[in-house]
Amino acid sequence: MPAFFAQVITDQSLVLILLAGFFAFCLVASSIYIFNDYYDIEADRLHPKKKLRPLAAGLVTSKEAIFAGMVCLVIALVLMISIGITTFSILLGSYLVLTISYTLFLKKIAFVDLFVLAMGFLLRIFAGGELADVPISEWLVIMTFLGAMMIGLGKRRDEFILSEKTTTDIRPALNGYNLQFIDIAIVFVSAVTTVAYLMYTLSPEVTDRIGNNYVYFTSFFVIFGMLKYLQLTFVHGESGQPTRLFLQNPVLRFILLLWIITFALLLYVF
Repeated sequence: MPAFFAQVITDQSLVLILLAGFFAFCLVASSIYIFNDYYDIEADRLHPKKKLRPLAAGLVTSKEAIFAGMVCLVIALVLMISIGITTFSILLGSYLVLTISYTLFLKKIAFVDLFVLAMGFLLRIFAGGELADVPISEWLVIMTFLGAMMIGLGKRRDEFILSEKTTTDIRPALNGYNLQFIDIAIVFVSAVTTVAYLMYTLSPEVTDRIGNNYVYFTSFFVIFGMLKYLQLTFVHGESGQPTRLFLQNPVLRFILLLWIITFALLLYVF
């Protein structure tokens, strides 16, 4: 994302570095997901949805999972060494420590769990800026943090409703929330995110850097996408798995595609 918005993503000398860093982060994140499922295996077996995960369902043995996680980490280490950028290595290591801490105890603390999730996304952004050797815009930091918070709140909402239906203690941190607070927080964060994006598109600093005064056109897609996400969250109750939500909902995919195409045209063509 930093390379895309800094208008350097077409630089062929950066492509291999960016891809190596991208896959290094993906592999580290994958190893953490495996560790999380291994650590929570007993709790997941009591969860109405997580019991279908490979480890909890017995489709994968603990030894196989540990082996897969170690392979991911080793390959990530090789990629990190091949990049040879110290700051990137520190950011990737910080992400690893942060997410392990989240799995072990931070996810049990209300609010802290959401902030840690958001920080994980910010570390990705800073790592991308380091690889592309471009400064990170404060707008990108703010909107990434707010967007991650909104997605995290959506997941907590789904878990809270599920825990009430099944009378199961799905997540200890849910004791610090209630449904009314989560709903208000989602609306509040989504509103702040939308306003921040509008301010970004109208900022003289941004329009001067991009060299285009029509960046605000992209806000139409953001507003529509935000409303669609809120509809899926509040009307259909489908905010529990945001990745699957984007992959399976054609409207969200179409809006995201239009937003990317429009921004690409503004950055690299007009």
